[in-house]
Amino acid sequence: MNQHLPAVALWDGTTDAGIRSLSWSRSGADAVFEEPSRPAAAGEETPEFSVIPGLIDTHVHIVGYAGPGTADFLTWPLMTRVEEQTLHGLSNALTAMRGGVTTIRDLSADDIQFSMRRAIDAGVVTGPRMQAHGMVSMTAGHGDLFIPPAFTQRKPLADGPDQCRQLVRHFARAGADGVKIATSGGVLSVGDKSSWRNYTRAEIAVIVDEAHALGMRVAAHAHTADGIEVAIDEGVDSIEHGTLLTEAQASRIAAAGITVAPTLLINDRIAAGENGVSSEQADKAAQLVEKRDAGMRAAADLGVDFVLGTDANGHHVKFGDQMAEVRLMARVFGWTPERALQAATSRASRALGLEQKLGRIAAGQLADFVVMRGRPWQNLSDLDTANIVAVVSKGEVVSGELPR
Repeated sequence: MNQHLPAVALWDGTTDAGIRSLSWSRSGADAVFEEPSRPAAAGEETPEFSVIPGLIDTHVHIVGYAGPGTADFLTWPLMTRVEEQTLHGLSNALTAMRGGVTTIRDLSADDIQFSMRRAIDAGVVTGPRMQAHGMVSMTAGHGDLFIPPAFTQRKPLADGPDQCRQLVRHFARAGADGVKIATSGGVLSVGDKSSWRNYTRAEIAVIVDEAHALGMRVAAHAHTADGIEVAIDEGVDSIEHGTLLTEAQASRIAAAGITVAPTLLINDRIAAGENGVSSEQADKAAQLVEKRDAGMRAAADLGVDFVLGTDANGHHVKFGDQMAEVRLMARVFGWTPERALQAATSRASRALGLEQKLGRIAAGQLADFVVMRGRPWQNLSDLDTANIVAVVSKGEVVSGELPR
């Protein structure tokens, strides 16, 4: 069954495509765009509504508290049954989708996210397209230090090259799209410092080698210059945060085609002491943020491909804050509205290896898009959830209504 949307102002993922009519049709379990066309009749010269591709958030943690009020970020996962966490995760996914985010990548996934992704893909439940990366962490690493030492129910850990290789294989068997590693310490993890080394070169080399051998991408959490350096050297596919990258590293990252998700909003909020963070967490973030913006703007000028990645967890950054992150990226990097939108659409799809399917509105691309009031590629303040008219995912309206 073909569906049609006449006479809208279209931004196609890379540029202003003018006034176009959109058509899409079912293709198996999904839907694809036909070639956008000019309206047959003269129609309105200035359509009320505009269309952009669905946004792609390359860095989220979907399983977080989604209920009323607040819950403690660190203790809620330890005190809540897995079945209940799954429902909260699905609620967060739906909130993101209603906010115009039609694709997400979870970077600390386990069986909850793998199961949720399969259920969404099969049409059992409604949700955004989803990728899920398993976390490969060492004992006392960034991924381990969210759980108190006395708590026995820990996430899988790997120490030494053989265990690292085995854990990558475990995630491949479980259905992961990729793996995430840490090459520096973190901010929200408890008891470490961002400057701590996570994993040796030999361990990181094995993780990257095994993941790539099994067709999986590797995302590297790295705040410090040392952590970024080893991530580049060992051939990761994306860098998450990249807070203190140097100009020399920026040139290498750009040349290698590595995407970087800067996660600006969450680190600003933690540094400001918001949302009940501890003084330790706030201090760690403040030390990073103090030096971040000038270096990142210089890196952007050198061609680093920064893409949308919020680190949304339902607590420090909500699902629905993605458009605010895009606006902040534009301010920090000095971007035009169009370049900022590319970071959340056509460029973000490349971070997931899906540039041939997602992130643009063109013939053969998968039919995910957002109908909005305003022209966000001309005025980025129009990129606001309050301006969303409808969200279409897999060719179906999942929020709002298409204009008649």
